Amino acid sequence: MNNQNTDLSEILKHFNLELTPKTYGNGHINDTYLIKTKPGYILQKINTNVFKDPESVMENIKLVTSHLREKIEAAGGDPDRETLTVIDTVDGKPYYKDDNGDYYRMYIFITDAKSYDLVENPMQLYSAAKAFGNFQNMLNDFPADKLHEVIPNFHNTVSRYADFKAAVEKDAVGRADSVKEEIKFVLDREADASVVVNDIASGLIPLRVTHNDTKLNNVLLDDKTGDGVCVIDLDTVMPGSLLYDFGDALRFGGSSGAEDEKDLSKIWFDLEKFEYFTRGFLEALPSITERELELLPFSVKLMTLECGSRFLADYLNGDTYFKTHYPEHNLVRARTQFKLVDDIEKKHDEMMDIVNKIYNK
Repeated sequence: MNNQNTDLSEILKHFNLELTPKTYGNGHINDTYLIKTKPGYILQKINTNVFKDPESVMENIKLVTSHLREKIEAAGGDPDRETLTVIDTVDGKPYYKDDNGDYYRMYIFITDAKSYDLVENPMQLYSAAKAFGNFQNMLNDFPADKLHEVIPNFHNTVSRYADFKAAVEKDAVGRADSVKEEIKFVLDREADASVVVNDIASGLIPLRVTHNDTKLNNVLLDDKTGDGVCVIDLDTVMPGSLLYDFGDALRFGGSSGAEDEKDLSKIWFDLEKFEYFTRGFLEALPSITERELELLPFSVKLMTLECGSRFLADYLNGDTYFKTHYPEHNLVRARTQFKLVDDIEKKHDEMMDIVNKIYNK
């Protein structure tokens, strides 16, 4: 947290509150505080180093949550619990900008539910997947091109490959010779990069609203039932493909081990986890197209490969983007992702059988 010189009580006055916030959660991007009252509120300072245009971020979030609220109300649900509720300032804006140029926003705090950083049982994956699938389904008729691209080319895999090749070419800190095998692994799969990008461009895959950070901890699960309550952390909501969300969720959730596990014998792609997640996702998403369905297993490989290439590129660039705790940290991360890619390629047909079994039941 870096608000030692900011009087948060003064910030709160702009949201018509006069209470004392307490630091909350373990997020890595934004500074987060809880205001305990009824209802409770979450105050966040938006990280403008990551999100260069916070006003566009908040415009996206307002557009998406307003649409979700209408759908939830029409279905007889509780929109204050089932989607984020943005609290406007006394000036009617969805954010407050202070004299230092810092941006703050506020949400209603959702009680009796929490997020999990690690998968404790497969049903959590099923519940999270159902929440993400329902999120996609409710936004199926939202015009995705109305949203700002708050992080340009975030999952543009063609662009990511160009970045990777540039990092190899530059070899900024002289590491390329020691990782020739890993570089070849990425370059051998360059043709994969254009599949989803080209299908979106041709209209074969619909442009949808995508979350773009579909880890388990971005869904609140009900304390009693374990059901998915609300998809949170909407900062990266942008136009894209649901394949990005599906693939990235299983890149993380379908792995047998940690993202930076050094012992690669402990890393494989877990088909049981894949089946639980896929079942929840498809049960909530009747609007999926045949082409999207066909590419679900491929999307897991693609997002895993993209992430691994980003780790390796950062290693080649001298570790300038991802936080590292030792010199080879990004290389270890890359190797873990590549082990998963290799296993996903071997299990692709089994994954496709699981998809077809669930969809055609």
